Amino acid sequence: MENKTQKVHSLTGRITPKLMRVAFKSVKRNRGAAGIDKVSIQMFEANLDENFLSLMSDLKQGTRVPIPLRRVFLPKAPGKFRPLGIPAVRDRVGQEVLRRLLAPLFESRFHPDSYGFRPERNGHQAIERVLELWRQGYGYVLDADIQGFFDNLPHRVIMQALAAVVADGNILRLVEKSLTAGIMENGVFKPTTVGTPQGGVISPLLANIVLDSLDGLLEAQGLRCVRYADDFVVLCRSKAQAQEALTLIERHLADRLGLTLSSEKTHITTFKRGFAFLGFDISSRSVTMRAKSVEKFKDKVRALTRRSRNMDAEVLVKLNRVIRGTANYFAAPFSHNRWLFGHLDEWIRRRLRCMRFKRKWRTDNFRLRNKHLGRAGLLKLRAFYSVSA
Repeated sequence: MENKTQKVHSLTGRITPKLMRVAFKSVKRNRGAAGIDKVSIQMFEANLDENFLSLMSDLKQGTRVPIPLRRVFLPKAPGKFRPLGIPAVRDRVGQEVLRRLLAPLFESRFHPDSYGFRPERNGHQAIERVLELWRQGYGYVLDADIQGFFDNLPHRVIMQALAAVVADGNILRLVEKSLTAGIMENGVFKPTTVGTPQGGVISPLLANIVLDSLDGLLEAQGLRCVRYADDFVVLCRSKAQAQEALTLIERHLADRLGLTLSSEKTHITTFKRGFAFLGFDISSRSVTMRAKSVEKFKDKVRALTRRSRNMDAEVLVKLNRVIRGTANYFAAPFSHNRWLFGHLDEWIRRRLRCMRFKRKWRTDNFRLRNKHLGRAGLLKLRAFYSVSA
């Protein structure tokens, strides 16, 4: 464990072939598309030893110049899209090396109620902590949303937070180069003078480093904040305390971080009225899958079960992957989604029958029974509750 009172100087010397290989395995495990250079993970791996030597030399000498990120847009809500920046595979490996050097230095400094992108921590633990605080009497909730956090975070703020712990100038310059690599969008280069792109390997760590100051401030004021990256809620015992927390956060974001809260998405509520957090609707009555999360799941299923396609083993494999991923998250022990999952299972079976017979007709239930779909390998969302019980 690093000394909290002393800056770290010798990070560059820790870049070794072993670290390079571990970083590449992590990038490969996370898959992902190629950057603007069109070099895939498989192409990078085909010439791995030479690529390692070249990249390690560039990192240790500080001569690595990241190429611009490839801009893609993912559907977020009807008519809205989330911009992602896809780095080249070479740059993703370089960022992962930096992340693995920096993360241990800050991990011991992070607040215990920060749960996003940290070792042995996850969204389920964050929600369990929220429910624990509710049982302790924190019935009021400040549901806060930072306006365009990743896109608007000033580079100056990021570098100051890093420099408070890291004194290795080469590492700091490498991080700064990653932040200022720019983005290619529709063949046009756009400089990045602010923000850390969503999609960057190191971005979640930088988010935690910057927002740790907010965690410490709220704790010093006796407030309970549960945070997952830039998504957080503040638990309070009264509406007046929640209003004080709102004022405190707004002032800190503006003065220290150059950010603002979204007036549309930030509000004070109670557990009785309920609120959304990490894909769940949480209230004093239940913890259920959020309506937006249900629609995202249905969109994925619709894309795989169009009537124009044939129902075959490959479709079921892809469909099961979607079902398993959704159920593993939303069939948590604290959740109440059994009834919803039962209805979604019925809906999926209807989609498959329509896909098989190219129509929607009640008698098709007898032509393709539930037991036949089960024998074909179709998973059931609701079955994950009995497994996790």
